[in-house]
Amino acid sequence: MSEELYLYAAVAGIPVAIATSRVEAVVRLSEIVPVQCVPPYVCGLAALRSRVLTVIDMETRVHGASKVVSETSLAIVVDVGGHAYGLLVASVSDIAAASEGVKPLRGRLDEAWVPYVSGVALHRGRTHLVLSVEDFIAPSGDAMLAA
Repeated sequence: MSEELYLYAAVAGIPVAIATSRVEAVVRLSEIVPVQCVPPYVCGLAALRSRVLTVIDMETRVHGASKVVSETSLAIVVDVGGHAYGLLVASVSDIAAASEGVKPLRGRLDEAWVPYVSGVALHRGRTHLVLSVEDFIAPSGDAMLAA
């Protein structure tokens, strides 16, 4: 039986992990075109190898405050429901199995993170929040993004 691998990254200074089975690629996006009438966490659209990505700023999705997106933003490319998304992260550090597997979330966690976390994983002596890609894409309030 093979262990599931995780992509280890950072969002808003918080170590996070995403199952590699959900990840298509990690890329630098050179141009993000803003769009109107979308929630603040949707930065816009970007082209990647003849595909259009909806770009989501994970930090803004969690904390609600918009930030300036650089011209060389690092994005984790995922597919949810046949739609391609680029999830912006501050950094990516490794791909590896969780040394002790994924554990249930115990203890206190900033309430802003609760809707997106499915567990915790230990990697290189650090606890990482295991994120649910679908929950980052899921509509917030009345916004229908992934429908």
